[in-house]
Amino acid sequence: MSKNKIVKPSTLPGFMELLPEEQILMNFMRDTIRKNYEKFGFVPIDTPVIEKSEILFAKGGGDTEKQIFEIKRDKNDQALRFDLTVPLAKYVALNASHLTFPFKRYQIGKVFRGERNQKGRFREFYQCDIDIIGNEVLDIANDAQIPSIIYSTFKDLGFDKFTIRINNRKLLNGFFEYLEIEDKAMVLRTVDKIEKIGADKVKEELMNEGVLESKCDEILNFINIKGTNEEILKGLTNLNIENENFNIGLNELDEVCKYIDAFGVPASNYQIDLTIARGLDYYTGTVYETILDEYKNIGSVCSGGRYDNLAGYYTKQKLPGVGISIGLTRLFYQLREAKILKDPTTKTLTKVLVVPMDEDKKYSIEVASKLREAGIISQVYFDSGKLKKKLNYANKLGIKYVIIIGEEEKETGILTLKDMEYSNEFKLCVGDIIEKIK
Repeated sequence: MSKNKIVKPSTLPGFMELLPEEQILMNFMRDTIRKNYEKFGFVPIDTPVIEKSEILFAKGGGDTEKQIFEIKRDKNDQALRFDLTVPLAKYVALNASHLTFPFKRYQIGKVFRGERNQKGRFREFYQCDIDIIGNEVLDIANDAQIPSIIYSTFKDLGFDKFTIRINNRKLLNGFFEYLEIEDKAMVLRTVDKIEKIGADKVKEELMNEGVLESKCDEILNFINIKGTNEEILKGLTNLNIENENFNIGLNELDEVCKYIDAFGVPASNYQIDLTIARGLDYYTGTVYETILDEYKNIGSVCSGGRYDNLAGYYTKQKLPGVGISIGLTRLFYQLREAKILKDPTTKTLTKVLVVPMDEDKKYSIEVASKLREAGIISQVYFDSGKLKKKLNYANKLGIKYVIIIGEEEKETGILTLKDMEYSNEFKLCVGDIIEKIK
C-alpha cells in the first residue's frame, strides 16, 4: 500500500464505538452492575479472550459452533470466547483445589460471536455475569439470591417498573414426562418462543413435530396458569400430577419464592411465569428472565438459571451452579434506541478546568494537583488564547467550574472560581474552593 494513500476510516459491522459522552454513560452502567455484584459478596475473575478451540468446542455445537471466531496460528487451534460461561467452567475445573466453595464470581468482559449482520446484533459485546458454584451440592436459597441481585442492580440503574420472571425446568420436564412426550428439549425450545410467535404458532410447530393435538392443548393450558405467585403455586399443586420431577420442581419453586420474599424483593417485581423455559439445554432447575415493564418489546434484559454440572466436560468433579448474565452492550444499545437513556449533559469527567492567563503555568499545575489530591477531577488548559476561547472549551465539554489564574491570583492566593452553570464568580483560596466543590 502506498504511504500517501488515504484509507477511508470505518468500523466493522457488529462492533460498537461510542463518543466520549456515550462511553461515560456506558461506564456508569458497567460500574453500577459491578458494585451491585460486589455488594453481594461476589469476587472478580478475568479469563483470556482467546482459548484453545477444544475448550470452547467441548461445550459448543449447533448454532453456537457456527458463530465461534477461530484463529489459525502456530500449531494450536485457538478461538475467541463466545460467552463467559464456558471459560468459567474451564477456570473452575483448573483451579478447583485453590477455590473455596460455594465459589461466587463475577466477570465483566467482551465476548465475540459471528452474528448475522443486522441492526442491534453485535459481534463484539460486553457480558456481565455472576455465578455461584457449589461442590457436589448447592443450596436452593442461592437460586433466590439471584433475583435479589437483579432487583438491586436494576433499581440502581434507575428502573422501578421491571419484572423478574421465574420458572423451573424440573417442573416443566416433569409435566412433559407426565404427558409421555419423549423429545422434551424440542418442546422447551418451542414453548420458549411463545412471546415471539404466539400460542397458535407454538401449537402448530409442536404438532408438526408429532405432538398430538390433545397434548398440545394440555401444554398450552398448563403454561397459561395465571394469578399471583401464591395462586399459581396452588393451581400447580391442585393438578395432582404424579411425577417425581414435577413435584421436586414445584417444591423448589415454592422455596425460591419464600426466600425471594425474605430477601426483600417486592412482589410487584417478580412473578412466576410458566412460559419461561430458556431454550438452552444445560439449565436444569430455576430459570430467570427480566423485562422492563414499559418496554417489553426490548425483550429480556437479564437471564440465566440453575445447572446441575458446570464443568462436566473438563472434570469428573460435580459442580452445580446458578447464575445470570446481563448483555451490557445490547442493553445499552436498546435503551438508547428506545430513548430511555437521558441525553448526556457532559462530555467529560472533569469537574474543574484550571485556566492560566499568562505564560507561566507552574502555579496553575500546583492548584490542579491540590484539587486532585482532594479527589476532585481536574485538568489544566495549556493552550494560549483569549479567556473567551478557554471558557468556550469548558462549555463545550460541560465542565461546571473554571478557576482563572492571573498575576493577581498568584500573588494573593485568592483565586477566581467561575460557576459555568449559573455564571457566578467567587474569590476563594484553594482550600475554600475544595470545600465548596465537594
